[in-house]
Amino acid sequence: MEITAIYPGTFDPVTNGHIDIIARAARLYSKVIVAVADNSNKHPLFELSQRVKLLEDVTAKFGNVSIIGFDNLLVDCAKQHNASVILRGLRAISDFEYEFQLAGMNRRLSPDLETVFLTPAEQYEFISSSMIKEIARLGGDVSSFVPQVVQEHLIEKFNRG
Repeated sequence: MEITAIYPGTFDPVTNGHIDIIARAARLYSKVIVAVADNSNKHPLFELSQRVKLLEDVTAKFGNVSIIGFDNLLVDCAKQHNASVILRGLRAISDFEYEFQLAGMNRRLSPDLETVFLTPAEQYEFISSSMIKEIARLGGDVSSFVPQVVQEHLIEKFNRG
């Protein structure tokens, strides 16, 4: 049975925790769509096109993973791409309440979509994009938290500004 899963997020920037979720999802589903949200309310560090490109670079080794940008409702985006599963990552119990509410709302908007939660590997449980940006902004070493290409873009972004 062919199942397409969609993994949404802002990915600003993509972390090793995100990559871990993508890698495990690629083993579980016939197709995984990583949907990069154009969420200007979050004031992203990287433009949507940059985030899409970085994800394309770091997921190129997965033959069943594709990257898209989106700016509409997730359930509509999922329908447009024939996804039947929404993937969400849970790092800690504190993520659960918000994610549970999102899953309920998505189910109400589109009852045919299932939400599946994946937890990252233990070494990535504490990583968040906002922490990575703050460490990089202050000149810290983020090499163990993000792929090398992402680290290079962070260094370039903060050295310019």
